[in-house]
Amino acid sequence: MQPPILYIISAASGTGKTSLIQALLREDPRLTFSISHTTRKPRDGEKDGVDYHFVSIKQFEQMIQEEAFLEYANVFGNYYGTSKQQVENHRDVILEIDWQGADRIRRSEQNRSVVSVFILPPSFTELKKRITTRNKDHPEVIQKRLETAAFEIRQANYYDYLIINDHFDMALQELRSIIQAERCKTKIQLPVWSKLMGELTREKESHEIL
Repeated sequence: MQPPILYIISAASGTGKTSLIQALLREDPRLTFSISHTTRKPRDGEKDGVDYHFVSIKQFEQMIQEEAFLEYANVFGNYYGTSKQQVENHRDVILEIDWQGADRIRRSEQNRSVVSVFILPPSFTELKKRITTRNKDHPEVIQKRLETAAFEIRQANYYDYLIINDHFDMALQELRSIIQAERCKTKIQLPVWSKLMGELTREKESHEIL
């Protein structure tokens, strides 16, 4: 069996990573999406167990004490975290997490291949337009989002891959190509190669081949 791969996908708010991930999941049945836990309130249309696992602060902090999280962070006053249970017994798992979670997983995961992808906007001017027009928050909240987005983009150079989401179809194809290429890496395909080498050894011992 091939070893598991964790695909970390991060981006600043308004960059379009969620739409890219959803499109990828629809076409690739081998991928599993890790549903994060959060203490924030559900937004309109969001469903518990589908978009997030919505829990109380007390429940979240209890899970922290139980070391139930692969990673977690406090963002805008709310906890977000990836439970270890979400990635167990799966081979290819997508984690939609921020740079803090990505950094923790890079440091802690030793038994899985970790591939990190950061989705960039075509420009900060375009990102500012998206954040300003789509959010109905107070101006100070929007400003905080912009400051956070700028900081997050500065962390992108620590990722394995960068994708510019200027044209959705092109960005999706690039993301798809990364996943396909990672699955073909030698360290991932070693179990298949080892099996083939075993067959060759048996063939040689039976003198059927030289």
